Amino acid sequence: MNAPLPPRTPAAGPPHDAYLPPPTAGPPPAGVSGGAYRAPDLEPPDVDDVSVGDLIGNVTRDLSTLLRQELALAQAELKQEATKTAKGAGAMAGAGVAGHFVLLFLSLALWAGLSNVMDAGWAGLIVAVIWAVIAAVLYASGRAKLRQVHPTPDRTVETLSQVPDALKGSRGGNP
Repeated sequence: MNAPLPPRTPAAGPPHDAYLPPPTAGPPPAGVSGGAYRAPDLEPPDVDDVSVGDLIGNVTRDLSTLLRQELALAQAELKQEATKTAKGAGAMAGAGVAGHFVLLFLSLALWAGLSNVMDAGWAGLIVAVIWAVIAAVLYASGRAKLRQVHPTPDRTVETLSQVPDALKGSRGGNP
C-alpha cells in the first residue's frame, strides 16, 4: 500500500491571498481545477499602501515555500516508487533462492532417473536445457514487473509546470 503524500502547508507570514480578491461562492467554472478560483470580473487588489519591498518579500517567501513543498512532494513520490521497486526485487530474490534449492534437488532426481534409461552425460544435458527454458521465462516475468515502475514524480512535474504562469500573474487562464 502506498504511503500518503505530505500535505501542502501555507506560507509563513501574511498569506498571498491577502492581496487577492476573495474567492467566489460556489464551484469554479468548467475547465478550472480546484484551488481558490478568482472571478475575472473583480477589480485587482489595492496595494497602494504596501511597499514594493514588502510585495517582493511576500513573493520571494511564497516562491520559496512553493519550491520547498514541491521538493517534499517529489521526495515522497520517489520514495513510493522506490518502495515498490524494492518489494518487487525482494520477492524475486526470495523466490529465486527458494526455487533454487527445490529445483536443485528435483534436477538431481531427474538426472538420476534419466541415467537409468540413457547415458548420464545426455541426461545431464537434457536437465540443463530444461533449466535454460525456465530461466528465460523467469527473466521475462521479472523484467515485466520492473517496467511497471514509474520513477518520474508526475504530480510534482505537473504543478511545477504551472509556476511560470503564476509568476506572470495569469488569472483564470487569461494572461
